[in-house]
Amino acid sequence: MHEEQSGRFLRRPKQDYPAATVAEFCTVVLISVDFVLGTAGTNVQGKVREVLRSMEDNLLGESMTDVHALVSREFFDKLIAHPKTEEAYKFYAATGAQPLRQDMRRNFPFAGILFEEYDGAATLSGGGAERFVPASEGIAFPMGTMDTFTTYGGPANLLEAVNTKGLPLYARQHLDEKGRWIDLMTEASILPVNKRPRIAIRLHTSN
Repeated sequence: MHEEQSGRFLRRPKQDYPAATVAEFCTVVLISVDFVLGTAGTNVQGKVREVLRSMEDNLLGESMTDVHALVSREFFDKLIAHPKTEEAYKFYAATGAQPLRQDMRRNFPFAGILFEEYDGAATLSGGGAERFVPASEGIAFPMGTMDTFTTYGGPANLLEAVNTKGLPLYARQHLDEKGRWIDLMTEASILPVNKRPRIAIRLHTSN
C-alpha cells in the first residue's frame, strides 16, 4: 500500500533559499511508495506496478508515454542488488549494454520504469552541499505529457513591467552618457510548475 504525505513535491535547499515555493502556499497531498528494498522477499515488480497505477489514476485526462525515476545512489544500489532485480540488472542488454563491463547507473529500465542514479546537489553559502534527491529516496514522474509540466515567466523588476504578463527573458541596454560603453542588463524569473503534483511520486526504502 502506498502512503500519503503532505509537503513539498520538489526538494530545494532550505538554508540559502528562504523564499517560499508554490507548494508552501497550498496544501498538496503527495503519494509515497516504500519499496522496502532491505527485505529479500519484497515483490519489487509489484511496487513498480503500484507506482505506475497510481500515476495513471492521477493523470486526470492527461496522457504519457513512459515513466522516469531519478533516485539516490543508496536507493539505486539497493535496487540492483535486490534478489528480485539482480538477475535482470546483470543480464540487461536491451540497448546493447553490458552491466558487467559498463557503468549502467544512468539507464536501467525495470518493469516499466527507467531508473537513473541522480547525484545533483546545490552548493550552500557555508561551503557545503545539499542533494536534491535525499539518501534512499527517489522521484518518479511521467514522460511525454501534454499539459502537466509547464514554465511561467515572471515580470522583470522594472516599473514598465508592473501588472504585465511575464516573459521568459528581459534584456535592456543603457548607453553611457559620455558614449563610452553600453550596459546590458538581462533578467529572467522562471517558475517551473507541475499542474498535477500527485503524479510526481516519491520513492523510498525504509530499510
